[in-house]
Amino acid sequence: MGSLIYYLGIALLFTHEMDAVMYAEWQLLLVLRDMSDEVAYPVFLVLHVPAFFMFFWLSHHSNRRIQTVFRGSAAAFLVLHAVIHTYNADAAANQFSGLLSYSLIYLAAVAGACYLYIEYRNAGQ
Repeated sequence: MGSLIYYLGIALLFTHEMDAVMYAEWQLLLVLRDMSDEVAYPVFLVLHVPAFFMFFWLSHHSNRRIQTVFRGSAAAFLVLHAVIHTYNADAAANQFSGLLSYSLIYLAAVAGACYLYIEYRNAGQ
């Protein structure tokens, strides 16, 4: 069950990242926000290639310890990611709006928290 919850959270995050392109999320990021959209957009997009690669590779790493630590870290990131979006909700550059955009963010956080709970509970058995 934990793996299903993990993959749901990652699917929600990846779908949010597609939504983030539409809403120019790079304008909220410290390093990219001072760049023009013409420069920041391709940088933002291309940076997702190694990020997604790392998610796929480390989520399925042959070393079980690496896989477990990465999945736990990724799940914690899903929660932190929602906190960051909540903190930036009133930022002038924040263009996210609507139920769909915020559902992707916060449901990913719920999935991350559930995964962490399941893994914590299973570790105690």
